Amino acid sequence: MADQKQKKQLNPYIRFTSIAIQMGLTIWLGSQLGSWLDSKYGDGSQLYFKIITLLSVFIAMYAVIKQVVKITNDQKTKNE
Repeated sequence: MADQKQKKQLNPYIRFTSIAIQMGLTIWLGSQLGSWLDSKYGDGSQLYFKIITLLSVFIAMYAVIKQVVKITNDQKTKNE
């Protein structure tokens, strides 16, 4: 019984850790894509790097907010 309670307590921590890893990975991959595009098609201004990195930050933030809202709604449902 105590083992199941411990798993329920760890579950939100694991979910939030995975969200942070996902956010970092999304931004890093976006910056790598932008860097690659700049090396292939760029004119030295790093325009692709800047635009795609910024876009990946917005995508990562959207995903984080969406997942946090889902976790919050799941917690409200369990508590009712």
